[in-house]
Amino acid sequence: MKLRLFTMMLPLAVLTNAQDAPPVPGYPPAIREVRYPCPDGSDQPALFWAPTEGPVAAAKSPLLVALHTWSGDYRQAGGEVKYAEWCLQNDWVFIHPDFRGPNRTPEALGSDLVVADIRAAVEWAKTQTAIDETRIYAIGVSGGGHITQLLAGRTPEIWAGISSWCGIADIAAWHGETSATGRLNYAAHIEGALGGRPDASPDHESDARHRSPLAWLKNAGPVPLDLNHGIDDGRSGSVPFTHSLHAWNAVVPGSDRIDPAMISHFYETQIPPAGGDRELADPLYGLLPPAYRKTSGNTRVTIFQGGHEIIHEAALNWLAAQRKGQPANWNPPKFATLKTTATERESGK
Repeated sequence: MKLRLFTMMLPLAVLTNAQDAPPVPGYPPAIREVRYPCPDGSDQPALFWAPTEGPVAAAKSPLLVALHTWSGDYRQAGGEVKYAEWCLQNDWVFIHPDFRGPNRTPEALGSDLVVADIRAAVEWAKTQTAIDETRIYAIGVSGGGHITQLLAGRTPEIWAGISSWCGIADIAAWHGETSATGRLNYAAHIEGALGGRPDASPDHESDARHRSPLAWLKNAGPVPLDLNHGIDDGRSGSVPFTHSLHAWNAVVPGSDRIDPAMISHFYETQIPPAGGDRELADPLYGLLPPAYRKTSGNTRVTIFQGGHEIIHEAALNWLAAQRKGQPANWNPPKFATLKTTATERESGK
């Protein structure tokens, strides 16, 4: 059964002073825990940092909404720390919301509450510091890739750019894939969120689709959306790269879609299909270069020589070049070097 969203609007107020909160383990000392109000009447936690706090700031800053992985929460300190480090180094506002924690309860896993929580996090951040509303970005890998794709379809009006890595586009399909490969913990998480297997009843099937990006990505055409996936994922990792290719098909016009049979063949053989972009060289991908890439309007999909991971340099530098209301910039100059390890493998746990 789907969770229905309360529409009551609450005043946005500081519930925890970020400067007074204790440091968060694994994060730079400046990052602090906050709580912010959500439309269902709850106060939800997040990590937050702004170059200048308070209602008035000297200059407007970009906002990076960083999303945790499938089994993580807002205090997850893996590759998410690199998002925070980028913001600290480049004077971007950073927020890392909980969006109802790990994807194993009805309240989590792409629910209406999750979407409302992330929208509320953006609105709350605007009350804390001056945000450049032409530069609000979302980023995530694995379960974070799932929610970035969902946001592109459900809240396209917010974003200047969305960088999605190794995301799950179809919950029911992933339930079958994880069951078949023995990753039963993920299948159990999905069943916990839905109240049973996706194929257990028409209601379960409908709920799985409601929580899946494929149901919404038809709305994502106006959003600069960069879909990325490692070619080894699904073998060495937990999410087959076919998910990002099917997500691509859900966004782009029919003439630009990839034949589903070609997607299956690509996954089985790792031989890229015909019809991709001719130019694959991209220095931002470093030691994990693109193996296949296809671009259409504001949407791009890249299958790179890697696994279940994100390439932070590629993701963050691409986001830095995007502006709301403008066509996607697919050839951006390098904005900055992230002063940390360039890539971070994510287990999705």
